[in-house]
Amino acid sequence: MKQEIGALIYLYLEEIEPGEPVKIHEFLIKETAKAVSRAGDRNWLPIIVKQMGQDRYQVISNMFAYAVAEEAGLEKVWCIIADDSEATQTACELLSQERLPKIDLATATVDDIHRGLDYLIHRAVNPLKGVKLPVATSRIFEAPRPTWKPSLRDVTQLKCGITKGAKLNAFKEVFYLSAQASSTMQEPQEEMQPTDLNSLTVSQLKKIAKERGLSGYSKLKKGELIDWLR
Repeated sequence: MKQEIGALIYLYLEEIEPGEPVKIHEFLIKETAKAVSRAGDRNWLPIIVKQMGQDRYQVISNMFAYAVAEEAGLEKVWCIIADDSEATQTACELLSQERLPKIDLATATVDDIHRGLDYLIHRAVNPLKGVKLPVATSRIFEAPRPTWKPSLRDVTQLKCGITKGAKLNAFKEVFYLSAQASSTMQEPQEEMQPTDLNSLTVSQLKKIAKERGLSGYSKLKKGELIDWLR
């Protein structure tokens, strides 16, 4: 029987296949299992699953709760049925903090870049220590990001404090460059001077962005378009 999407149901653990393994220390799993046992052998935070067939399910999010349930020897667990779309799985993993949000540098606004860098710089484990947030944000935003290679090594040429090795690896945890950005790039056009751009209308600026193979410009204001196209 096909279960209703969004339904909260009580499933036998043996009916559920695990999802991606969780990298969580054994200490956390075992001690949480003890707490679950003391709380009446119930997982009060449901496991998110998708239905694979009759009485067959697979975890798509909250694998920690599944691992704890196994450790605690639970016979049944509370689950929420989700659809099997990639978008749903991504949203669930982000909500459960099993995955970091990603920012596409090809279309990122200055605020997007600032927030992503601010998160990385202020983490407890901070390979980006020493990177000056205002400087790095400005230089990355003004760079021709859609022309960069997917490796993102171009960011190390900006003299913004992000260098090869640990800093670049940390940067890539949040930032990426969509494959479409590099594959749709056209031959470089003659660069327009800032005064030329200022004299154009919003529609004309968006036309230039389209001709350059850029994306994500539809909601930008005139000033943002000019900064992006310089």
